[in-house]
Amino acid sequence: QVQLVESGGGLVQAGGSLRLSCVASGGTFSSYGMGWFRQAPGKEREFVAAITWRGASTYYADSVKGQFTIFRDNAKNTVYLQMESLKPEDTADYYCAASTAFTRNYLTNPTKYRFWGQGTQVTVSS
Repeated sequence: QVQLVESGGGLVQAGGSLRLSCVASGGTFSSYGMGWFRQAPGKEREFVAAITWRGASTYYADSVKGQFTIFRDNAKNTVYLQMESLKPEDTADYYCAASTAFTRNYLTNPTKYRFWGQGTQVTVSS
């Protein structure tokens, strides 16, 4: 059983930056593909970014490509989401998740993730 704890959310002005962190425990972190998802009020949860188990490949939603960066430190059991040039439409609860998948089609699909964190709230003011 893998436990995931996100942190780093908060209130930021448009154009600002935030770095989200997700620390894993209870499993072999380096064997999991990791993803970030977000859910805005009244909307479905959507894929944001994913990274394969060794970090060799990363995938992004078109809406955040070039704006967000996902990376991981397996020695620290942590995956990060660096968010730049934030916009009000980036406001959402952000969740990290762990998956045994390693292909793009699976890592971009929330149903392929077995373990989820509790989420961290990001609010971008205009």
